[in-house]
Amino acid sequence: MTIRYPNGNQFYEQPASSKQSSRSIDFSNRGMTLEEELNKSNLYYLNHGTAVIHKKPTPIQIVSVDYPKRSAARINEAYFRRSSTTDYNGVYRGRYIDFDAKETKNKTSFPLKNFHKHQVEHMRQCLRQQGICFAVIKFVSDQSVFVLKASDLIDYWDKQALGGRKSIPRKFIEKAGFLVPYRINPRLPYLQAVDSIID
Repeated sequence: MTIRYPNGNQFYEQPASSKQSSRSIDFSNRGMTLEEELNKSNLYYLNHGTAVIHKKPTPIQIVSVDYPKRSAARINEAYFRRSSTTDYNGVYRGRYIDFDAKETKNKTSFPLKNFHKHQVEHMRQCLRQQGICFAVIKFVSDQSVFVLKASDLIDYWDKQALGGRKSIPRKFIEKAGFLVPYRINPRLPYLQAVDSIID
C-alpha cells in the first residue's frame, strides 16, 4: 500500500512482504503506543465530564483497492487529501486545546524532524488565538512522557531555521516541560500539566 501527500510525495509504502515469520517478531515493546495511551486517557476524561478531546481523523482519498472477496478488501494506494495539522484537539476548562503526540527512541534529545513545518505553523496560529497548544513527547527508552509548551517547541524550531541545533535537548524538556507520571486512570493524566499552563 502506498500513501501520498497532496503534492504527490510518497509518505508511506508497505513492504512487498508484510508477513513475518514467528522468529522475526519483536516483542521488546508490548506496551501501548503513546497514541493508544492518550486515546484511553481522553476517553476517561470524556466519560468523567472532565474534557472533550479527540484525535483528529486524517482525511485520505483511496485510489486503488483489491477485492479478492468482500471480507478481505485491501487498500493498495491512497493519498492524503490535505496536510494534517496536529493529532488532537478539543475543549478543557472552557479553553481550546490543541496538541501533537510524538515518540522518539533518542535518549538524550528530541529530533525536530519529527514535526513538519505545517504542524508548527498550525501551533503558532493557535497560540495567536489564545489557544492552549503543546506537544506530548515520549522517550521510548525509559517510557518517560512530557508535556512541552508549543512556544518552547516553536522557539527551537525557529532557531533551527537560522542554523541552530536540529533537536531539543532532553535536559531542556525536563526543565521547561512537565513530566506526566503513569497512572491507572487516566493512563496519562496530562491535563494536570495543562492546568499548569493555563494557570
